Amino acid sequence: MTANKVWKWTSNILWVVTFTTLLVMTLIVLSSRASGGEPELFGYQFKTVLSGSMEPTFKTGSIIAVKLVEDKNSLSAGDVITYQEGPGTIVTHRIIDVIQNGEHVMYSTKGDNNESADTNPVLSQNVIAVYSGITIPFLGYFLGFASSAKGTAILLIVPGLFLLGYSAFTIRSVIKEIEAKVAPQKPSDETEKTA
Repeated sequence: MTANKVWKWTSNILWVVTFTTLLVMTLIVLSSRASGGEPELFGYQFKTVLSGSMEPTFKTGSIIAVKLVEDKNSLSAGDVITYQEGPGTIVTHRIIDVIQNGEHVMYSTKGDNNESADTNPVLSQNVIAVYSGITIPFLGYFLGFASSAKGTAILLIVPGLFLLGYSAFTIRSVIKEIEAKVAPQKPSDETEKTA
C-alpha cells in the first residue's frame, strides 16, 4: 500500500468518526434540551450522578441509564430506583424493604454508601424508573456542560467548524491532484540541452 492510499484511508476513517461524533453530540444536546434536563435515547433516560451516596455501585459524575417503570407496585428489595423525593429533587437509591399499607405500596430506600436508610419511605407513584445496570463513568460532567447554553454552542459549533476545515482541506487536495494531471509535461533538462 502506498503512502497516498494509507492517507486516504486514514482521512476517510477520521471523517466518519468525526461525523458520527457530531451526530451523537447533536442528538444528546437536542434530547437534553427537548426533555428539559436529562437526555433520553432508545427508551432509556440518562441521569447524572450528583452525589456519592450510591458508591461504589456508581460514582459521582457518572451517567446511569434508567428504564421507565410501568408497574410501580411490582418492584422488590435490591432494585435501584429513581424517584421524585420532592419538588425538583430526584434521587436514585436501592430498595431495602417493600412496605404494604392496605392498597398502597411504599419502598424503604438507602444509598449503598449511606450508613442508615432514608428517613421517608417512597410512595410507589413517586417512582420514575429502575436502574438498568448501565453506567458510564465521568460522562455526567460532559452532559452537564452540554446542557448549558455555552456547552450547547461549543458542542455544535466546534465540530461543525472542524468538518468545514476538513472539507476545505480535502477539496484543496483534490484540486492539486487534478492540476498535476492536467499540467503540460515540461521537457527534461537533457532534452533542452540537445535542442
